[in-house]
This record gives sequence, structure tokens and C-alpha cells, in this order.
Amino acid sequence: MADYPRIEELKRRVQQDPASIAFAALADEYRRAGLFHDAVETCRAGLLRHPAYLSARVTLGRALLELGEFDEAETELQQVLRAAPENLAAIRALADIHHRRGDAPDRVPEQPASAPAPATPLTIAAPSADTPPTAVSTVVPFSAPAPPAPPPAVMQDPALPKLERFLAAIQRARRELDSHTSTGR
Repeated sequence: MADYPRIEELKRRVQQDPASIAFAALADEYRRAGLFHDAVETCRAGLLRHPAYLSARVTLGRALLELGEFDEAETELQQVLRAAPENLAAIRALADIHHRRGDAPDRVPEQPASAPAPATPLTIAAPSADTPPTAVSTVVPFSAPAPPAPPPAVMQDPALPKLERFLAAIQRARRELDSHTSTGR
């Protein structure tokens, strides 16, 4: 691996201190070099000692994805999202899994600009004993209609709405890029 001096350096660090978290950087370097089996093996060995190391789980998921092990990759990435729901790398990798499986939606429906924002319950409370009385002295609840229930698929996979928004953003960016390239701007 003379072509990969960074990999050699990280391998030495991990060999000198097997409990080191440098395994995650080594696995990511393997993945970037296209050595996906080495990345998976390194991640799995390191995660035995550091099971809560989320970036290593993302690297494992991404390497498994490249090997076509979609179910295993999805399991790892879902585990990351349970611990860190806003982990963008895991969300992107899950979107890639859905895309490669062919189950990503062609177009995510966007809410029309004229649609009103969903109402939230509003309560106007009576003043406290510390404030002088005003014209509003009773509790007046305001009940807005409940938003429609999401489809069952969304309830089964909490990451799906994030993935759909992410895919919609990608599609909008592609359309914008296409319009810029076709007009010669």
C-alpha cells in the first residue's frame, strides 16, 4: 500500500494502540480508496471496543452500501439516526440506499405556496396575581383542525420525511442546474 501513505500511518497507530479510535479514520481512508472490504472489517473490529462511535457506524454503513449490502448498511445507518436524528451523513447515505434500490420517489410533492401553514393551538391565559387585570381575564382556547395523519409508510420509518426533503432539494438543484446549462448562463 505504498500508494496510500495515510493508510499506512493510520494502520501503525491502530496496531500500536488497538483501543484507539484511529480505527475510524483508517476505515474511512480505506473506504475512500475503494477498499470497501477492508473498511468494513476495520469498522467492525473497532466498533467492538467503541460501539457508540457514530461516525464509525456511518463509515461502516457507507462501505456496506458500496458493497451492495443495502440491508446491513440501512441497519447501521438507522442505528446512527436513532442516536443522532440530524446526522446528515447518515441521512444522505440512507437516501443513496433508497435511490440505488429504486424505491426513492420520482418527485416529492411540494406544498403549494398558497397553502396555509398548519395552525397550532393558541391559549390566551388570565393574568397572574403580579400583573394588573386587563380586558382578557379568562382562558380562551383556540382549537385548530388537526393536520391530516401522515401515510403509514412515514410512521414506520422516522427518517423517511427527512429523506424525502433531501431528495426534493436535490431534484430542485438539478432542475436549476439543468436550466442554467441549457440557457448557457
